[in-house]
Amino acid sequence: MLAASYAGARRITVEEREPVEPSAGEVRIAVAYVGICGTDLHVFHGDMDGRVSRPATIGHEMSGTIVALGAGVEGWSVGDAVTVMPLAWDGTCPACRAGNEHICQNLDFIGIDSPGSLQEYWNVPASTLVRLPSDISLRNAALVEPVAVAVHDVRRSGLAAGDKAVVIGAGPIGVLIAIVAAAFGAEVVVAEVDATRRAAAEKMGLTTLDASSADQVAWVEEWTDGAGADVVFEVSGSAAAVLGATSLAKVRGTLVVVAIHSQPRPIDLHRVFWRELTLLGARVYQRHDFERAIELLAEGAIPAEQLITGVVPLREVESAFGLLETGRAMKLLVEVSAS
Repeated sequence: MLAASYAGARRITVEEREPVEPSAGEVRIAVAYVGICGTDLHVFHGDMDGRVSRPATIGHEMSGTIVALGAGVEGWSVGDAVTVMPLAWDGTCPACRAGNEHICQNLDFIGIDSPGSLQEYWNVPASTLVRLPSDISLRNAALVEPVAVAVHDVRRSGLAAGDKAVVIGAGPIGVLIAIVAAAFGAEVVVAEVDATRRAAAEKMGLTTLDASSADQVAWVEEWTDGAGADVVFEVSGSAAAVLGATSLAKVRGTLVVVAIHSQPRPIDLHRVFWRELTLLGARVYQRHDFERAIELLAEGAIPAEQLITGVVPLREVESAFGLLETGRAMKLLVEVSAS
């Protein structure tokens, strides 16, 4: 089988390997498509070498079909279409004992901390499988994981129908948060500095704000009749965005930090105090987020065809990282099964 591996900063190798039989409790998946995300790009740049051992087969946004069952696996059959919720927790740490297994203090994020899906055959614990309905293509089903991220972020925010939300950043996750928030009944505006990304968001029916020139505070105040936004999602990873985000929220509004910030950022704590704001972190997802993501894709609420801006074969996976670096691609998929 073919498998791709991260071999060091900006180096991906593709090689033939012998497939391994699934162990007890595992299934073997014939991987169809794998999405490349911002975290994968961080790995590619070498920014996560302290966490990722090399060579490392990465990839965690995927779809595929079960082709073999390990001993003791029940409830699944060869031929089932699936995606994977790529989290393995220890079940014993304080977070797990409190019911927060998805953010286990010793979490194994499969595809980063352990082998991922950029390989033709992938063995995973059956407990990580999520069933796909027949009305979602395997191509579009590769979006389930990032949509689940957005669903979790929106759920975590407490956003309600009729609320007004500002999403800072029109990258793939920012756009998905905006789409999911709208599907939950909110009014949404996306603030973005890049004109190309604003245009892409607008083609998907989203309202955008030019964060490079517009007075965002004045715009939001006019939009909300002087109140401020119910929820602000910080998805850009920008220090300036974090500093300004609190000025966009209403009294007792909520700021959700979604972007991964690699270093401490200044934040206007006086504004947090003055308006009694709630500051939340949002990370990964839970199983019901995956299930809701699948529903949204099946309903057509997620514009999958517009989000997927390119597909490359596994042998050319390194080119996908190069395209993603340009910032002009929304979501790139690697077609594994046809490689």
